Amino acid sequence: MHRHPDLDPSTGQEDPIEYSLRPQRLQEYIGQAKVKVRLEIALQAAKKRGDVLDHVLLFGPPGLGKTTLAHVLANEMGASCKVIQAPALEKKGDLAAILTNLEAGEFLFIDEIHRLSAPIEEMLYAAMEDRKLDILIGQGPSAQTLKVDLRPFTMVGATTRAGLISKPLHDRFGMVHRLEFYTRADLAIIARRSADLLGIHLATEGSEAIARRSRGTPRICNRLLRRCRDYAEVKGDGTITAAAAEACLKLHEVDDLGLDALDRDYLQALCHKHRGGPVGLRTLAAALGEDDGALEDLVEPYLMQVGFLDRTPQGRKATDAAYAYLGVNTDPGPLFR
Repeated sequence: MHRHPDLDPSTGQEDPIEYSLRPQRLQEYIGQAKVKVRLEIALQAAKKRGDVLDHVLLFGPPGLGKTTLAHVLANEMGASCKVIQAPALEKKGDLAAILTNLEAGEFLFIDEIHRLSAPIEEMLYAAMEDRKLDILIGQGPSAQTLKVDLRPFTMVGATTRAGLISKPLHDRFGMVHRLEFYTRADLAIIARRSADLLGIHLATEGSEAIARRSRGTPRICNRLLRRCRDYAEVKGDGTITAAAAEACLKLHEVDDLGLDALDRDYLQALCHKHRGGPVGLRTLAAALGEDDGALEDLVEPYLMQVGFLDRTPQGRKATDAAYAYLGVNTDPGPLFR
């Protein structure tokens, strides 16, 4: 089963190595050129007015840098950034305590914001729009509402499922940005930057081999870099060459396109067991013994990106390219019946 991609599986906390690799300023942030231009204008305008940055919603597949970008924006505004996972906000009092303790100009980053409960979300409306907090004191007919003024703050929300965010919450964000998959060229730069920070000897061809298999995702790029470092130190002279990277990633069952064993199992189930679809996500998840949310967030976006999968109203369908990748005819024929 897939674990939360931001957390160290041994501690349940944020991976400290991933944290150390984060860029601190917008100029250091690689990729997402269009988003960076828009944010740079917003940052300069906010500084010129002496105001806080408008609320920002970031969405896109996991591992593309939403959390990193929230910290970068806070750094650019000379502010600190409080980070919280939406499921951790269980009661209104939890949110009230956080909001009332925010300093002027501080950032609040809520990850997985689509998972906020309805009462918590409704409480955010006035906080984001009017910088006020309505706190209910007491119960029944004698209950009173206490209005609390909040210090100016910037909320950054992140989600992998923008479609699950309610319209009232979506509309309270002044800026909404979609993060796209990274190009191989950008990923190669990220690999070399991370290698420099970690003191890893990485050949240019090695960085390109890693970038090619990183699924357009910086987090995966950094993870593969670390695995290749281990391989090069044990099986080679410590330098990650193209040959070392390819041997390491073959060992970890990552192919030239960046597909791993779960991706291939998904395609096999779709093309072989369900004759290419259409088939529902839950049916596929049951066949694979995986969580449907993990498949939707971590597997399907990249399969769609490389043209192997179509998501239709009737269900998931394999493309001709998926059959070609598996080396079978697009007509399932007797083999699949």
